Amino acid sequence: MFSFIIKRLLQSMLVMLTVAFVAFSLFNYVGDPISNMVGQDTTFAERDALRDRLGLNDPFVVQFGRFVSKAATGDFGISYHHKQSVSGLIAERMPATLELSLVSAFLSLILGIPLGVYTALHRDSLGSKLVMTLSLIGVSLPTFLIGILMILLFGVIWQILPTFGRGEVVTLGWWNTGLLTTSGLKAIIMPAITLALFQMTLIMRLVRAEMLEVLRTDFIKFAKARGLPTRIIHFRHALKNTLVPVITITGLQIGSIIAFAIITESVFQWPGMGLLFIQAISEVDIPIMAAYLVMIALFFVVINLTVDILYFFVDPRLRVDRESTGR
Repeated sequence: MFSFIIKRLLQSMLVMLTVAFVAFSLFNYVGDPISNMVGQDTTFAERDALRDRLGLNDPFVVQFGRFVSKAATGDFGISYHHKQSVSGLIAERMPATLELSLVSAFLSLILGIPLGVYTALHRDSLGSKLVMTLSLIGVSLPTFLIGILMILLFGVIWQILPTFGRGEVVTLGWWNTGLLTTSGLKAIIMPAITLALFQMTLIMRLVRAEMLEVLRTDFIKFAKARGLPTRIIHFRHALKNTLVPVITITGLQIGSIIAFAIITESVFQWPGMGLLFIQAISEVDIPIMAAYLVMIALFFVVINLTVDILYFFVDPRLRVDRESTGR
C-alpha cells in the first residue's frame, strides 16, 4: 500500500510539472501584458524598464524555473491588472467556486444514483422511459443554454430567483459562504442545477448500465435461487458492486465540475475562480491564467489520487492482485 501511494505521488508530481510547463509556455507568448498595464503616453524606455522589473526579458528557462519554485510555495506572482497577489485573488474567489462545485456534485449524486437504480430495475416502465428521454435532452443541451433558459424562466418571467451574483455571504475565518443566508441559498439554486444537470445524467446512465450488467451475473442468480428478498438482492448485493466503477467516474466528474464551472460562472456572474480566469484572458493577465490552470490540475491530481486509494480499499481484487504480484 505504501509503495502504491509513493508511485501515485511521483506520477502526480510529473503531471503537475507537465501542466506547469504547458501553461507557462502557452501564456508566455499570448499578447503583451505591458500594453495592458501602461497608458498610451508611456515611452519605450519606461516600457523596457517595467519589462526588466517584471523579469519578462529573462530567458525562458529562468522564467519557468522561477515560476515553478514560487508556485511550489503558493506564490504565483502579482496580477498585471489588479496589482495584487495572485494567490490572494484566487484564495478570495476559491470558496465561491468550491461551494458551487460541491453543491452541484451533491445534487448529481443524490439524484443520479437513485434515478439510475430506478431505470435499471424498472427499465420497461413508462417512468423509466420518461426519465431516459429527459436525460437525453439534459445531456444534449449545452450548459450555457440551460443557464440562459433558467434565467429567462425563473429570473425574468417568474422573478422568483436572482439572475446573477452570489447573494449575501457569511465569513467564517478565511472561508465565506452563502449557504447560511436566504439570499445566498436562492442565488446558488440555478447555477448549481445548471452545472449538475450534465453530470447527473452521466452518473445516472452509468449506474443504470452497471446495474443491468450486475443483475445478469451468476451470483445474483444464485442469490435469487437461495430465496433472498428482492430488496436485499438489489440494494445490498447488486448496488454495492455497481458503485465500484461509479466511484472512479464520480471522482473524475468532481474535477470536471470544478474545471467547467467557468461557463456557469460566466453566465450567472458567479464571483469564483472561473469568472476571474475569463476576465484575466481579456486583460492578458498571464500570472492569473497560469495559476488557474495549475490550480485546476492540482484539483484533478488530488481527486484522482484520492479515488485511486478509495478504489484500492473498495475493490478487494486490486489488493489480491497486488499481493500476488508482490509474492
